[in-house]
Amino acid sequence: MFSKQLVRGMILAGVLLVSGMAFGQRAEVFGGYQYLRLNTGVPGVDSINLNGWNASLSGFFNDYLGATADFGGAYGSPFSVNTKLHTFMFGPVVRLHNPTPLVPYAHVLFGGAHGSVDALGIGGSSTDFAWAAGGGVDLKFAPLLSFRLAQIDYMQIRESGESINNFRYSGGIVLRF
Repeated sequence: MFSKQLVRGMILAGVLLVSGMAFGQRAEVFGGYQYLRLNTGVPGVDSINLNGWNASLSGFFNDYLGATADFGGAYGSPFSVNTKLHTFMFGPVVRLHNPTPLVPYAHVLFGGAHGSVDALGIGGSSTDFAWAAGGGVDLKFAPLLSFRLAQIDYMQIRESGESINNFRYSGGIVLRF
């Protein structure tokens, strides 16, 4: 479990890294929808489906290599249990420019996940280590505007020594500067 100070420090370090790079080269801001298939680790309930948002800020050293700060929130009430999961992860991103309007990319992200549940006024929460590996495809509409057709991630959360393996899809709008 992470302390609040460590979480704040990780977020601040990621934002400073990406914002510093953004002023030196190009930056991208993404915002959109997120679907998360969350494995529960609870006997009899293999997984639950959560919906929410995903946002990221990426700064690039050159046309191909950069760093990303990724944040997300996923929510649902399966079995009348209010469930929330917020993620904050940072890491390298590689994109492949080509002559078509499609721009594929891949990333590996490391950080944390804060989950909370509440049923009948009884609840709990924890903040744990999380990482994700995946990528996606952006479709360019204009020099500064793209649509993220798909971002697919394998995301793992380490809770109390257990690995919880999850699937995440995101799609939305990308602004390039």
